[in-house]
Amino acid sequence: MIKVIAIDMDGTFLDNNRRVLHKNIEACRKAAEKGVMIVVSTGSPYTHIPFEWLKGVDIPYAIIANGAAIYLTGDAKCIYEECIPTDLINYILDYALNKDVHIDLFIGGRGYSPKKCRSVIDKLQVSKARYDYLLQDRTWIEQPIEYIKQNDLFVQKISMNFYPDADGVFVDKDEMEYFVRNIKGINFATSGYGNFEITKEGVDKGTAMEKLCERIGISISEVMAIGDSLNDLGIIKKAGFGVAMGNAVPEVKENADY
Repeated sequence: MIKVIAIDMDGTFLDNNRRVLHKNIEACRKAAEKGVMIVVSTGSPYTHIPFEWLKGVDIPYAIIANGAAIYLTGDAKCIYEECIPTDLINYILDYALNKDVHIDLFIGGRGYSPKKCRSVIDKLQVSKARYDYLLQDRTWIEQPIEYIKQNDLFVQKISMNFYPDADGVFVDKDEMEYFVRNIKGINFATSGYGNFEITKEGVDKGTAMEKLCERIGISISEVMAIGDSLNDLGIIKKAGFGVAMGNAVPEVKENADY
C-alpha cells in the first residue's frame, strides 16, 4: 500500500516553464483524499520550490538539494541536514573559481552564487525558465570561501553549470568533472541541463527519504517515487514503487517499476 508519493520537481512535476499543470495538482488532491502524503523531492534549494503553484495541495515535507536536507514546509524548518565538509568546499571552490563555470551553493535552503559567475549564465544554452531560475532569489557574493568562513556557513550542495563552445563541447566540464570525481567524501550526480551536482558522500534523495520514513513511522516500501534524472536514481531504487517519467534518462527508466 502506498502511503507517500515523493515527487521530483524539474522535468517531472513542473513543465518546461517551471509551472505546475492543473492536472498534476488534481492528481495530488485525489491522492491526498485517499490518505496519501505528498512530499517534494527536488535538487533545488528550499526557496525555489514553487509553493505559489502548489496551493490547495498539502505538502508537509520537502526533500531538497538532492537529499542533503529535509524541511517542514509549514514553517520552513530544517529537520535533517547532511552538509559537505567545509575543507572539501574550500578545495573544490579554490579550483572551480578559476574555471569558466557557473557555480551555485545551496546554504540553509537558499541559493548563493559567486559574482564572477553572473556573466556565465548568459552563455548557457538553457530555456528562459531555467535562465530565470538561475538568477532568481540568489545572494551574490564576492569571495565565497571567505564568506562561508566568516559567517560560519555550511553548504548542502554545489551545482555547476557549463556552456558549449562553437563545436558544442562544454567548456571546462570534462576537466572539472575529472577533478571532482577524484575527491573522496562527495557524491556526484547530474540533473541534466549540461550540469553536475555535488553533495556529501552517502547523500541522495533515497537516503533522505529513508530518514523521513523513520520520522513518520512508515517503511520506504510504502513510498512511490517519481523522477526523471540521475539525481532521482537513489530514491527510484529505494522506494517501494519507482516511476520514471517519459522524458527520463535511460538509467532511471531501467531502474523504475513503471
